[in-house]
Amino acid sequence: MELTGSRVLLTGASGGLGQAIARRLGRYGAQLTLTARNRPALDSLADETRGTVVEADLSKRSDVQRLAKMVSEFDVVIANAGVGGEASGSELSVKAIDGAIDVNLRAPMVLSGAFAQACIAADRPGQLVLIGSLSGIAPTPDTCLYNATKFGLRGFGLSLRQDLEEYGIGVTVVEPGFIRDAGMFANNDVELPRGVRTKSPVEVAQAVEKAIRTNPAEIFVAPTELRAVATLATVAPGLSEVIQRRVGTKEMRNGTR
Repeated sequence: MELTGSRVLLTGASGGLGQAIARRLGRYGAQLTLTARNRPALDSLADETRGTVVEADLSKRSDVQRLAKMVSEFDVVIANAGVGGEASGSELSVKAIDGAIDVNLRAPMVLSGAFAQACIAADRPGQLVLIGSLSGIAPTPDTCLYNATKFGLRGFGLSLRQDLEEYGIGVTVVEPGFIRDAGMFANNDVELPRGVRTKSPVEVAQAVEKAIRTNPAEIFVAPTELRAVATLATVAPGLSEVIQRRVGTKEMRNGTR
């Protein structure tokens, strides 16, 4: 899909990754509608990118429904909003579970469904971009809610892609690894093992641009070694668990190492 003139809805636009995505797409002439909870940050970004602001909190189902009623106006929907949902299995609460599912999984599913139905009814193409994570492929300690929602988002996106292909509606899942300077990894000051490399918010934005232009099934924004570790976790989860224990993944996440 051509970016210039495309009408794009971007959730989670006020965060670091969202801002990088908005700036890149705005540079290529996309007509942006930016949504998030942080109105001052949205207003500033809208001034910079000549975008439109729709304040919304995706943990509120009424706000999600309000956005769902708007998706027929767009050519591209980018589900970028997410919450960490950091909690160990011994600390799970219903509130934390509902919050993670509502923002990370339910909202993208509702918006995707409404967008697909609008495109089909209008007999026009469209592009969905779902921002996943390597955490949707490889589980880690103390992130069971985030892992669960990102596993679910990946499965949803890759399946939905097959359902919508005949209608000319594309679906791409973008899978960032550790992203420096912005996003949940950067905000939580997680210490990485020596030699593990990171990627930048700009590289995530480049992946989103590629998703819109070429509609691949999945794009990884992670160095080769992290992709290899994630692949190992899918085929040998027990071995992955042993390796994580030996390198002290849990201690690194908790800041005790």
